Amino acid sequence: MRYKGKVYRPPSEAYSLIVQVTYGCSHNRCAFCDMYDDKHFALRPMEEIREDFEMARQVYRHVERVFLADGDALMRPAAQLSEILGWVYDLFPECQRVTCYASPTSIHVKSEEELRALRRQGLTMVYMGLESGCDKVLEKMAKGHDAASIIAAGQKARRCGLALSVTAISGLGSLDLLEDHAMGTAQALSAMKPEYIGLLTLMVEPGTPLERWVQEGSFIVPQAPDILRETEIFLHHIDSEGSIFRMNHASNYLTLKGTLNRDKEALLARVQQGMAGHGLRPAYLRAL
Repeated sequence: MRYKGKVYRPPSEAYSLIVQVTYGCSHNRCAFCDMYDDKHFALRPMEEIREDFEMARQVYRHVERVFLADGDALMRPAAQLSEILGWVYDLFPECQRVTCYASPTSIHVKSEEELRALRRQGLTMVYMGLESGCDKVLEKMAKGHDAASIIAAGQKARRCGLALSVTAISGLGSLDLLEDHAMGTAQALSAMKPEYIGLLTLMVEPGTPLERWVQEGSFIVPQAPDILRETEIFLHHIDSEGSIFRMNHASNYLTLKGTLNRDKEALLARVQQGMAGHGLRPAYLRAL
C-alpha cells in the first residue's frame, strides 16, 4: 500500500487492511500529541484511494476488516465516504466490518441522516478520543471541545447505529487535577456508554507543549502509584453497563480487561494488587 507519513491505527485493527482516505488529523493541536506532526490535514484524492483498494484486492486473498485512516477519516463528505464504502464491499465481498477514527467535530458536522446512511452502507464503528471528562483538562490540552460536546458526539454516533469505541488517557490531569480527571472521565463515559472503552496512560512526547510544561515544572506527570489511585477512583465512579473495558495498551502500567459493570469488583481487586506491587509493567517497557 502507498502511505504518506506516519500511519496509526487502534490496537484492535492490527490485522485490518489500512488505507488512507485522509491525511493527518483535522484538529492536530492537542498539547500532548505528536502523532501527525509530519503532515497537514488533507483529503486524499479519490482516484488514489480507489487505486489502493484495487491493488490490495490483487495482493490479499481474504480481507475481513478495513480501517480507513488517518486521524479523522469521518471528516470526508458523506457522499465520498459512501462511494468509498461501495468500493470496499464491491472489491471485498468477504469484508465484515469497516471502521475509522472520528473526531467530535466530524460527528457533529454530519447530520443524523448521513450517519445512519453510512451505517447502512457498511461503516460499522468509529473510534473517538475523549481524553478527559474534565473541562479544565480539556481546555489545558487544547482538545477543542468541552466534555458536554464530546459526550453529545458519542451519543449521536450511537443513536445513529454506529458502534463506538472511546479512549481516555490516565494521568492527563497532572497531579493537580487527578481526582477531577478520574471522576469527570468516568461520568463522561457513563453518559455515552460506548461499546468499547480504552484507557491509555500518559507518555510525554518530545516536542509537544506538554513536554515544555513538564520541563518548566508546571505539569507534574503522575507516576505508577498515582495512576493506580486514579484508576481506582475512575472504576468506583463509572457506570457503563455492557461496555467492554480494556486497559491493555503498551503505555499502561497495569493490564486490566473486563466488561462493565459486571467485572467492576474484579477490576478493582486487580488494581489493589497493582498497588501492592504485583503485575506492574516496568517503566522502561512502556511505549506508544
